[in-house]
Amino acid sequence: MKTYRSYGNYVTKPVTLVKSKLEAYVGWDGISQVIDENIGKGKRVFVMDLYPGVEESQVKEKIERMYENAEVIGVSEALYSYEKLDDIFRDYITKDRVFGYMTGKSINHCFDEEKLFGLKERVEKSGKTVFVIGTGASLVTKWDVIFYFDINRWEIQLRYRKGLSNWLCDNPDAPILTKYKRGFFIEWRIADKHKDALWNEIDYMVDSNLEEKPKAIKMEDFRSAFKEASNKPFRMEPYFDPGVWGGQWMRSVCSLPDGPDNYAWSFDGVPEENSINFPLSNGETISFPMMDMILLESDALLGKKNVARFGREFPIRFDFLDTMDGQNLSLQVHPRTEYIQKTFGMHYTQDESYYILDAEDDACVYIGLKEGVDKEAMERDLRSAEKGEIIFDAEKYVNKVPVKKHDHILIPAGTVHCSGKNAMVLEISATPYIFTFKLWDWGRVGLDGLPRPIHIDHGMKNIEWKRTTSWVMENIVNNIKTLEEKDDYKKEVTGLHELEFIETERYTTSTFFDVEMTDSVQQLNLVEGKSALIESLDGSFPPFEVHYAESFIIPSSVKRYRGRSNGGEIKVVAAFVRN
Repeated sequence: MKTYRSYGNYVTKPVTLVKSKLEAYVGWDGISQVIDENIGKGKRVFVMDLYPGVEESQVKEKIERMYENAEVIGVSEALYSYEKLDDIFRDYITKDRVFGYMTGKSINHCFDEEKLFGLKERVEKSGKTVFVIGTGASLVTKWDVIFYFDINRWEIQLRYRKGLSNWLCDNPDAPILTKYKRGFFIEWRIADKHKDALWNEIDYMVDSNLEEKPKAIKMEDFRSAFKEASNKPFRMEPYFDPGVWGGQWMRSVCSLPDGPDNYAWSFDGVPEENSINFPLSNGETISFPMMDMILLESDALLGKKNVARFGREFPIRFDFLDTMDGQNLSLQVHPRTEYIQKTFGMHYTQDESYYILDAEDDACVYIGLKEGVDKEAMERDLRSAEKGEIIFDAEKYVNKVPVKKHDHILIPAGTVHCSGKNAMVLEISATPYIFTFKLWDWGRVGLDGLPRPIHIDHGMKNIEWKRTTSWVMENIVNNIKTLEEKDDYKKEVTGLHELEFIETERYTTSTFFDVEMTDSVQQLNLVEGKSALIESLDGSFPPFEVHYAESFIIPSSVKRYRGRSNGGEIKVVAAFVRN
């Protein structure tokens, strides 16, 4: 196994420091302390609302053991049957293995009103201390104290792999793609909407990522931490996952543990998926979904123009694709905007680009079509390859372009593409990343042993057939322009293409560079150099240190900042939404 140049300073569990000391009630003993304090004040009705992925049965079991004389009610008693829920959400689930349709339904659509009323009567008639527990528990009754048990999406996915069913069905043995699809298109949409409606009601937020060690903080402390973080640079916690095509670069550079044969993905800049960590006064940390900041502090984080354009959605995604000492990615295409809106209910599509962080001598990117491609012949060969009748000859139809470190390949939606082996890609894109139409996967199966999903029908409807060799080389391969240059400073625009709403700029210096932000959040990565400091030009936040290959966010509220080298030449790539 090869090793790659590493400074050994990549931080896999970053912590966002805040001025106030965050006091937490740690473990189930801590939760019990909170409850006992409130019972002592005459409080009787406790609601514990849960994000899907926190299991109602486990929370109920803990409470029943601690409070044997209390009445403990699980709100799942009032859910519609799984069969009826499947009927309610059938149009959103679809029959496809990967893709569904974004639901517009709310949590109320999941419950039988008569059964909810029955649970409410139980609460009112009970003379005991009452706990109402589960996703949607706050629908049952007015409470004296409400806890919200939150959980990060990566932890939910890990629990899926261990046999956790989706919230609205009983599917412990279903493939991970099936579970993820239900989460992505239905359950997380409903849960985020429900959580968003509760912000002003919640008394305690609970970090539920460790099943045996929940950590509760008061809502005012939770909001204070997120408000402060939305006004200064910060990092989210990345996660890393193997894949059939994965490589070895991240293991070496990011100092990842042995275990998997490879690491293929890293989400180091996908706010809908990543989490943010804050320090506790006892020396531990507390972790919550980054989505919470998007919902709570959207104007400060995203910028008012972006909120008006995209709603409370983070529009920029950074992730890693590691094929160093690995294999080619699948040949693919992303949907055009009109198609994703009509077919999947998304507002915008996955325009993207490949920034080459590192590369071997034989690294390449497959991008765009060759001149004079026969559309019918290409489709015929793709379908024959899907059936296993032939090996698809990608180089007959698609350009194979050599790439080197710091190249930037722009990939507007509709462009056939994939990274070849021996490239380390920082993928910069719009956020609807699940919408990838695979055309050819080099005859592989997934890590689950199943054939990887191919979507030729979708793909053929979205390929831009005029994006051939001449267009590709003129428009999207290293379309880099110098904006400013002086003794020890260079500012370049590196993309994205004029068809895409994201712009990227690259700063090169061994001293410092200053940035005047537009009304847009920025996502950045230190693509060259051991470390750098991000400094406030008005003293509003302390210097923030970043290390090689780390992605980080600068909220729109910052307005102006300075990037300073900690020694030697640095390169920083910044992405933001064009005005």
